[in-house]
Amino acid sequence: MKSTGTLYLVPTPLDFGCTPQAPLDLALPGDTIRTAARLQHWICENAKSARAFLKRVDAVAPLTAPLQSLNVSELPHIVHKKGDHAGAPAGFDAAALLKAALDGHDIGLVSEAGMPAVADPGSSVVRAAQTAGITVVALAGPVSLMQALAASGLNGQSFAFVGYLPQDAAERTQRIRELEALALRGGQTQLVIETPYRNVALLRALLQTLQPNTWLAVASGLTLPNGRTHAATVRQWRQWVQQAADGTARQAPANDTPAVFCLGR
Repeated sequence: MKSTGTLYLVPTPLDFGCTPQAPLDLALPGDTIRTAARLQHWICENAKSARAFLKRVDAVAPLTAPLQSLNVSELPHIVHKKGDHAGAPAGFDAAALLKAALDGHDIGLVSEAGMPAVADPGSSVVRAAQTAGITVVALAGPVSLMQALAASGLNGQSFAFVGYLPQDAAERTQRIRELEALALRGGQTQLVIETPYRNVALLRALLQTLQPNTWLAVASGLTLPNGRTHAATVRQWRQWVQQAADGTARQAPANDTPAVFCLGR
């Protein structure tokens, strides 16, 4: 009986889109880099960024095959927009992406930053692999949600990741109040993410909506030289903003890097 390959979940540095980028061997463990270097079949969020990552890998641990010859398959764009867990978009069959593994080849699953299938597409591929009896191995590397939570001072025994908040102001305010009620009632930390250039707007909405004694932690630029995590009560955050001459406190997240917002008691 022919043995199947393994699906490796390959984390990438959190510096996607940032300049300059950190040396890869400072962002990822050596075993993760060496595993990535030998894989010749890939499933990715974006082929261009996946090849850019593999070029960085090659500079540390030479690829076993030329970059141009690697088999790189993209997840459909609709998966990026609507997610791929618990009901993939119509017409999308994640199992079809795993043919190489069924033929005995190892495959890497990669996103643009961090751990694939965690706050990023890929869970449908993992589920299809589990269903097909393909071994799934998550390699070590940065996971922004866990790093932000660990540095927040909030409850790390009970927490929930809730993704992005609505962009509509009224809907966002309502959602913030719902999350705060959950956090204050049960002690469950709530984790929210935001894309670059919306950080300031989200922080402003949080400070306008949350109660003064709610604890708010904001992490941005994690693993980068300018990375930072600031945590305090909403009352203190408001004071920081009021004291800033330009209305932007130094504790506020950089507006050009992804950020994680954690709230609770």
